[in-house]
Amino acid sequence: MPVKIRLARHGRKRYAYYHIVVADSRAPRDGKYIERIGSYNPNTNPATIELNFDKALTWLGKGAQPTETARAILSYQGVLMKKHLLEGVKKGAFDEAEAERRFQKWMEEKEAKIQAKKDQLSSESEQERKTRLEQEAKINAERAEALAKKNAELAAEAEGEQKEDSAEAEEATEEKPEENNESEAGSEETKSE
Repeated sequence: MPVKIRLARHGRKRYAYYHIVVADSRAPRDGKYIERIGSYNPNTNPATIELNFDKALTWLGKGAQPTETARAILSYQGVLMKKHLLEGVKKGAFDEAEAERRFQKWMEEKEAKIQAKKDQLSSESEQERKTRLEQEAKINAERAEALAKKNAELAAEAEGEQKEDSAEAEEATEEKPEENNESEAGSEETKSE
């Protein structure tokens, strides 16, 4: 029975995540499988991979063939490197302690690369956030300045109207005493007649 290590699709449309499974190559993609050894979520940045390292190594040792994507995931997690080193031990090229030391060195380098990528992504997102805040502050300042200018113009217009109203009121009060004087003069004339 040819055994494959492959991905089984799950999740909703346009937001898929995958189970890493060991299955008969004749079984449907999302159908029956022998064992689930992990999961892969490409929707995050960097992609989230959970893998049972020992089970994957065991199945590779038994002859399971990974698909291209599964091979890339296993290589990323170091399963293929560990298998390669164990084959070197079987051939007598070096002992198990040396193989473990090489594997740990490789894993440390890999972790450093992954951490560097995460740091770069977080710094880029922080920089983008700062840039957006600066742009928003600039736009808000421009809006506040325009609003202050508009309010100043309205205040100037209101002040001008108020001066005109007060000038008209003064003129009206000046005209009223003259009218009162004329009416008093007219009433005096009527009294004298």
